[in-house]
Amino acid sequence: MSDQPQHPQNDLRTAVAGEKKRTRVVLSVAIGVVAVAAIVGGVVFATTAFRAPAAGAAGEPAAAAQPISVKIAVSEDSPFRDTIKEVAAEKGLDIEWVNVQDWVLPNTELAAGTVDANAFQHILYLSAFNAENNEDLTPVFSTLITQWGIFSASLDSVEDVPDGAKIAIPDDPSNGGRALNILEAAGLIELSEDKSDFPSTDDVTGNPKNLQFVEIAATSIAQQFDDPSLAAVVVGTSYFDPSQGITTDDALFLDDSLSEQNLPYVNVIATRDDNKDDPAWAILKEVYADERVADANVEENADTTVLVDVPVEKLRAKLADLEEQAASQ
Repeated sequence: MSDQPQHPQNDLRTAVAGEKKRTRVVLSVAIGVVAVAAIVGGVVFATTAFRAPAAGAAGEPAAAAQPISVKIAVSEDSPFRDTIKEVAAEKGLDIEWVNVQDWVLPNTELAAGTVDANAFQHILYLSAFNAENNEDLTPVFSTLITQWGIFSASLDSVEDVPDGAKIAIPDDPSNGGRALNILEAAGLIELSEDKSDFPSTDDVTGNPKNLQFVEIAATSIAQQFDDPSLAAVVVGTSYFDPSQGITTDDALFLDDSLSEQNLPYVNVIATRDDNKDDPAWAILKEVYADERVADANVEENADTTVLVDVPVEKLRAKLADLEEQAASQ
């Protein structure tokens, strides 16, 4: 299969059509997945960002309301996160970003209760972590989706990829699977028809150019862009450091991030299941919808990352489906 499937009724695409970059994109993703019985529907969060004041003695005024404080693990600092923190403070939400230079620790720290949430991953990565570690981390709302593509320092087109070329793909199941889907969409390989959302190199059924897949940690693939031993790398466009000067225009092939199959790659704020009803998350969702946050995302990420709003019930239902797939691997 050399062409990406077309989705004329795709809700992901419909939701962003005609929107300005400054406008938060509202996505209503229509997918047939197994319902999650444990989800409590119709939960309404308080819209105030302050903890209830403590009652004072008779005749005395109640103590002043205290802002909600949350610790959120992230994989890196950024001006975008600075804007989120500033807007949140106006709403009485005090965010402490906990910078963890790793893609495992944000989840293990969250599971251990060291932090209240994390903001670094899509639901496919989250599902793999939950399945492998018997955890119940869950999304509370969606944030971003990142454009991915095939990039090369030496080639000008996909057709120029030579026989036997080495292609760098992420070494984790979720991102590695996405990279393989992209290579298939570009016409470089074929994958098994019964592949899951977690395709691996074992699912490659057609490889006419005898490509060699070099599995590297996703966090470092962009830094391998100039490695002369690699013909190309498959990575998210936002992973490149601004100093590298690489944009979507430099891609040999760009993934269609708004296609139906990319729902698993929607990034989320995740927390523990027993903490999912904390009113802080409703306030933080309002913060992500603020125009200043949208502007900060455009300034930092240009067209490589889009703010999205997928209903949490759909995120959790897809997460449950993905966890079932991961557990069977």
